[in-house]
Amino acid sequence: MESDTKLNQQNPFLDGTHDPSLISWLDSANGHPFFSIHNLPFGVFKDSDGIRRCGVAIGDYVINLHKLWADRPFTGKAGEGLEALNDTSLNRFMSLGREVSKAFRQSLSKALTSGSKWESSIRKTLMPMSEVSLCLPCHIDDYTDFYTSIHHATSVGKLFRPDNPLLPNYQWLPIGYHGRASSIHPSGTQVYRPVGQCLNPTTQTPELTATAKLDYEVELGIFVGRPTPAFEAVAIEQAEQHFFGVCMLNDWSARDIQAWEYQPLGPFLSKNFMSSISPWVVTAEALAPFRLPPTRYANRPKVPSLESYENSVFGGFDIQMTCHLRTAQMRKNGIPAKKLSQTSFKHAFWTINQMLSHHTQTGCNLNSGDLLGSGTQSGPNAAEAGSLLEITRGGQDSIALPGNEFRGFLEDGDEIELSGFCESENGLRIGLGSVVGRIAPAFSSPHLSKQAGE
Repeated sequence: MESDTKLNQQNPFLDGTHDPSLISWLDSANGHPFFSIHNLPFGVFKDSDGIRRCGVAIGDYVINLHKLWADRPFTGKAGEGLEALNDTSLNRFMSLGREVSKAFRQSLSKALTSGSKWESSIRKTLMPMSEVSLCLPCHIDDYTDFYTSIHHATSVGKLFRPDNPLLPNYQWLPIGYHGRASSIHPSGTQVYRPVGQCLNPTTQTPELTATAKLDYEVELGIFVGRPTPAFEAVAIEQAEQHFFGVCMLNDWSARDIQAWEYQPLGPFLSKNFMSSISPWVVTAEALAPFRLPPTRYANRPKVPSLESYENSVFGGFDIQMTCHLRTAQMRKNGIPAKKLSQTSFKHAFWTINQMLSHHTQTGCNLNSGDLLGSGTQSGPNAAEAGSLLEITRGGQDSIALPGNEFRGFLEDGDEIELSGFCESENGLRIGLGSVVGRIAPAFSSPHLSKQAGE
């Protein structure tokens, strides 16, 4: 462990953009809890004409990269990156790879540092964060959801298989399933209670009904950068080159629909109705100071195809992930949201590079902008559980809330906020921002109407 600490101090991913002493000429960027000069996350917003533009969050502002491109402040790889960012999504920039994204980050960091000759050029592009409408950051063609938290997998397994909670393949490969990219939405999009087939425990016959067990899942979203070649497996040593950045992800789940449908092929309608993501993508470069060795779990088998020296030393990330709940009654009475949990991605059993490499094992190619979900992230303690399924033991227990309210699962009007941040020992802090979703009643369904005899 001591040698790992020493190696981590020699982190090859660090450069001048991570210097804790950096000060920006933009006052709100200094000490900002999410968007300091050390972060510089990418996103997409609508300008006053309704046109989508790429931007970078800095302090309380957004840099309009279309306006910055007009001044052509950067050359070389950084200039190539800025030209790609003069677009309506991040996909083209993502596809250029880490060499370009790193060069652009270094140039922008210098331009934002106190005393920069580019201060006037940047100032002309600034838009107050409160005045922009944020969109999905890129076009997402494909979405794969993994299951990387061994603590979550074990807790859920105990609910359904008390004698055999963790299936034997879990420690040999990253488990995942193909999700539905069309129903990924940005933070703030309303979550309509889904309707699906559930097993009636009284009659033991399935019924079409609105879910009574709506849940959230605290997840990390991982974006693919440079595409991978078709029909070729990406070695674990090369996976890093295809990792662009991360966001917060809430994979909403209907647990009663899931319980009826998931055998033998896994989740389907219980997951495909909605997944929400935070609008800002924190890049792999920004996460460099928060790398660490992956958590070592006892008796874990070695999988040669998913092992590398770099992954064993720098493959983990200490990304703190929190969940807050606020009911309609709490909002009405001015009561702040209740914190339900906080955990860290450092507890994940499988790393980002292992997920990326394993996904291509059969020759499946990944495209720029593809999204991977980490699966629900839970830690070793009860306070780190990443879903109500775990916290309430499948609804057997309930959470006490202010105002004498209780919850087993989510009710209409409830609002969930997931947020993420990283903080180092020397005080360096960046944030992923947050993803918010409020539950609305189910849409009327013609199938429900027929069943009700209308």
